[in-house]
Amino acid sequence: KGSSFDQRYQLLQPAIERAFDLGLMTRIAVGPEWVDLPAAQQQELAAAFARYTIATYASRFDGYSGERFVVEPTSVPNPNGVIVESRLVQSDGKPVTLNYLMRRGARGTWQIIDVYLSGTISELATRRSEFVAVLQRDGAKGLVRLLQRRAAALRTG
Repeated sequence: KGSSFDQRYQLLQPAIERAFDLGLMTRIAVGPEWVDLPAAQQQELAAAFARYTIATYASRFDGYSGERFVVEPTSVPNPNGVIVESRLVQSDGKPVTLNYLMRRGARGTWQIIDVYLSGTISELATRRSEFVAVLQRDGAKGLVRLLQRRAAALRTG
């Protein structure tokens, strides 16, 4: 508690980069248009998506007031990997369901490729619907600008 956004960002960055397959998540969030983008734009988008994702978590974890995670001991098979079911139990005892879709990555380690808020709402599907509209309207550079603006807004709170 009491750490700045930048301190939380620096602390969370390596953990998030290990736990999440941010490259695959970027490709899924962008959708089929990904393959038509030049490599330089793909790299720009992946970097902006990673910064935005890390900034999102850095802004969410701005203090501790008795919350705890409960992870179910068994995973649920899914056509795209496995679902790990968890709950964030708030200090008042109220649970928030957070399920993670995990897949074995190229290095053989399990990584998160999607988060289901309230157990069923795909974070990537939500982003994808928005990203497609931005890509169609403003192109890849516009989507990079949007992600950069959002990451900066999270930093300033």
